Amino acid sequence: MNGSEAPPSFRLAYVPGVTPTKWVRIWNERLPDIPLDLVQVPAAEASGVLRDGGADAGFLRLPTDRRDLSAIPLYTETTVVVVPRDHLVTAAEEVSAGELADEIVLHPLDDTLDWERPPGRPALERPATTADAIELVAAGVGLLVVPQSLARLHHRRDLTYRPVTDTPQSRVALSWREDRTTDPVEDFIGIVRGRTVNSTRGRRPATEEAGPGRPDKQSKQGKAKPQRSDGGGARRKSAAGGQTGRAGRRGSGGARGSGGGRRGRPRRRS
Repeated sequence: MNGSEAPPSFRLAYVPGVTPTKWVRIWNERLPDIPLDLVQVPAAEASGVLRDGGADAGFLRLPTDRRDLSAIPLYTETTVVVVPRDHLVTAAEEVSAGELADEIVLHPLDDTLDWERPPGRPALERPATTADAIELVAAGVGLLVVPQSLARLHHRRDLTYRPVTDTPQSRVALSWREDRTTDPVEDFIGIVRGRTVNSTRGRRPATEEAGPGRPDKQSKQGKAKPQRSDGGGARRKSAAGGQTGRAGRRGSGGARGSGGGRRGRPRRRS
């Protein structure tokens, strides 16, 4: 590679609401020679970006068009309803979709939930984006049901949210093109799955794959046993010798020996 050529990079797409920070940090620690470029894409376009080569891998929301794509589901999000802070919904810890039947519920065009039929009453027009729908909620036009991460992403002081039961849930997955499962993609899969440096993709240094390390360890253990045995015997002999020597010195002192005899007589008289 010529000095003027830029090093290869790994392009990672992610949809709004997903925070890839921790995985990016681990990548930078393990693979500092391969820059990681983040590409934020709308949820509806994520699969197309991967399919067209706009990113090597990406975090997207399921369900989505997975034609020619591999995907590893990572987690499922809680579905919430975004409401003004003074709305009656805030009196409950959670609500059901049926309890929103009389409410106007906004359904933006970039909605990521797989509705069979959205709850509540529909607005006259569908907002173009989730961000637009948030503005309408703040204006008192209606409510909005979204994955919790999107409610956090569009947080406003005058709005809050509550979990909604009996609704579809969004699943976040790592995805990539089936025919482009490159080494960097495999490395990132390992990071997301929590593999350690040595276990990532099953690749280990030759010193770890080969067996010499184990015989060395066993030979050390084998040598250690006779050393402990000999050392223990030597210590026992030394201790025995020391005790004999001290006993001999006590025995050679007549005053000490008679003193020891005198210490026993008071006990017999008592």
